Amino acid sequence: MQATQIRQKDGVFYFVNYRAKELMAKVRFISRFYGEGEEITPSRISQDDDIAQFISKIERNDEAFQRSLSRSKVKQLKNFYETAVSQPPIPGTVLLFTSERLNFRSSGEGGQGTISEPSSKYLIIDGQHRLAALHFYMQERPDDAATINVPCIIFDARSEDFATEMFVIINSTPTRINKSHLVDLYDRVSFAAPDRKFAARLVEKLYSEGDSPLRYRINRLGGRSQRDKWVLQAELFNELHRWVRGRWRSIQLAGGSSKEVPRYYAIIRDFFKAARAVFGDSVWGKENFMVTKPVTIKAMVRVCADLARDDAEPEAGRLARWEQRLAPIAISPAPRVSRPPAANPARSPLRRPVHRSGRRRNPAHAARFACARPAQAPRPSAARSPTG
Repeated sequence: MQATQIRQKDGVFYFVNYRAKELMAKVRFISRFYGEGEEITPSRISQDDDIAQFISKIERNDEAFQRSLSRSKVKQLKNFYETAVSQPPIPGTVLLFTSERLNFRSSGEGGQGTISEPSSKYLIIDGQHRLAALHFYMQERPDDAATINVPCIIFDARSEDFATEMFVIINSTPTRINKSHLVDLYDRVSFAAPDRKFAARLVEKLYSEGDSPLRYRINRLGGRSQRDKWVLQAELFNELHRWVRGRWRSIQLAGGSSKEVPRYYAIIRDFFKAARAVFGDSVWGKENFMVTKPVTIKAMVRVCADLARDDAEPEAGRLARWEQRLAPIAISPAPRVSRPPAANPARSPLRRPVHRSGRRRNPAHAARFACARPAQAPRPSAARSPTG
């Protein structure tokens, strides 16, 4: 197959020209697309194909790729193909990816030559909607479709991380991919700042490590059920990144990510363990309490940053020390008492405590207030429960 080899910095890729029918036989769709009474069924995705799995999850979960939008976009493109006469229907290139190394043989100057084709079908990095519309157009007007050649860019022999990065770069701005999805990628794409990668690794460890009090409680891309998820990944990431960014110089001097990610994870893990011990299982993670609401989780990360600055070392005994520091804000839920509706507010005072000032009091705000003082000599007012 004729191709042009293109070099940009350290990157090498290829420009080719496929006839429409030939191209459609060489690509695989990983999303379901709908036409007028027809549909394109997505190819079965292997569990080992991380890139196809990732893109498929985004297109299933993100608003930018919901079926109604896909159906409308495909219909608009198909109508354009039908009405375009002097205009080229597909002037822009479709981006394709194969993990196989293709053999390119140069035939002279200018990068011209021939290239082998992969044994498996291409993954579409950019252009699924255009090719879906082309598929339905071919069904209705095969003679017209036979005159269409599709310009394509092929990336071969690149790592899976490269294909993921290309997908994010191309799609994150025009289709507004949810930021929570991008957090999953910070550790995989080269353009992410080191401090963002660091914070993303902390989020991942909080989600997956067996000793994490937030294990499987973070709402992140794919994976487990949405049940029992307390906090959005992007919100938790923002607070951890705020902390990491403020300490980034010292993190670098201490040895960088490889050394400091485990240490910072141990700090945030111990803090949430102390918080869980203080609040108790009857409160921790229960819907009726504010303790593990997203706003409170984020506030507690700031409390953790304050404690870590003053009392992170020694690590031995840290959990017990922090439990003592957090003890003044413990909530002891009272048993349910039946009262006449007129005498009892619609919400239990244990749900969102009201302070004497009349303003609702968030347990994390009390935590920050309590942790600012030595635990050995708390002021009398600090010993009161936030339910008071």
